[in-house]
Amino acid sequence: MLQQTQKITAILPRELLHNIQAITGLGITETLKEALEQYARTKAYENLLKCRGKYAGCFKDFDLNELRKDKDEE
Repeated sequence: MLQQTQKITAILPRELLHNIQAITGLGITETLKEALEQYARTKAYENLLKCRGKYAGCFKDFDLNELRKDKDEE
């Protein structure tokens, strides 16, 4: 499945971008993609921590029956 992309223009502090690129060793696009993915992972983890073992409300975006299906059945 081909992932859709979107071209953007962003005004960023040059020093911040260059510092992060030096850390990642990646180009601008790859660095920004990595940063966005890391942010999404961090927020998902924070949301799980808020649940503290509770089910209700924490997984409202998931259809458990869909998750339980075997991929071979599709």
